Amino acid sequence: MSKDILNRYLFDNADVRGQVVQLEKSYQEVLSAHDYPMAIQTLLGELMAATSLLTATLKLDGDISVQVQGDGPVSLAVVNGNNLQQLRGVARWNGELAADANLATLMGTGHMVITLTPANGERYQGVVALERPTLAECLELYFDQSEQLPTAIRLFANGKQAAGILLQVLPGDSENNQDFEHLEQLTNTVKAEELFELEATEVLHRLYHQEEVRLFDPIDVTFRCTCSRERSGQALRTIPREELDTILAEQGKIEMGCEFCNNNYSFDSIDIEALFSNALHSDVQQ
Repeated sequence: MSKDILNRYLFDNADVRGQVVQLEKSYQEVLSAHDYPMAIQTLLGELMAATSLLTATLKLDGDISVQVQGDGPVSLAVVNGNNLQQLRGVARWNGELAADANLATLMGTGHMVITLTPANGERYQGVVALERPTLAECLELYFDQSEQLPTAIRLFANGKQAAGILLQVLPGDSENNQDFEHLEQLTNTVKAEELFELEATEVLHRLYHQEEVRLFDPIDVTFRCTCSRERSGQALRTIPREELDTILAEQGKIEMGCEFCNNNYSFDSIDIEALFSNALHSDVQQ
């Protein structure tokens, strides 16, 4: 079976929707960029699953960023995604971390920032405190505060695979929670091993075998970094030329590295001259 798939589903007899995502290759590509401790591998896997689920739930035509930051040993962990289910992620940390460290131990006092950037329209940002024990519970709090829709989320990751499942009342029916509460109880019985090892159809059958579930076509989830030499050059043009010349004089070249994929872009004095000459030529034409 493909291990990088998102499946959306609806209940015919209840105004409730759900998504289940299973990740392996895309998750491994994110982890391959850095030598992450096990605790961060878990955190990034949960963040990837969460970002995929959020993108499908919010039906955003554009980009989404799910970021956690705090004053603990992990200062930042972020996953970026889009409506094509293309994900990338990175984390920053200091010191040794216990493999089973929980969210509070990793992040200390902090918050989650969810940024939605539609292809057309205004950017939206929601912030929720990391005051719940798990990332999934913090996301449930986000939906409670921003969408006012009862939502249940389970997230899992083990360094090899990541997975998640989301259940939510359909917009416009948030007053009728009885069906949702019943389905939430069933959803909460899901085990990590089921999501890691079984097809989504089998997982859903085990969870909801007495319910009428409509499963939509699966969507591929992939790792994709948006870095490029051109973007790195654009970033360099925002730095005063004098500063760049000083670095070139000391080091002979300027290295631009991407934290998400570990690609490196090198610029020597000829490259820098071309960057600023092209920028000047473009300004004159305008």
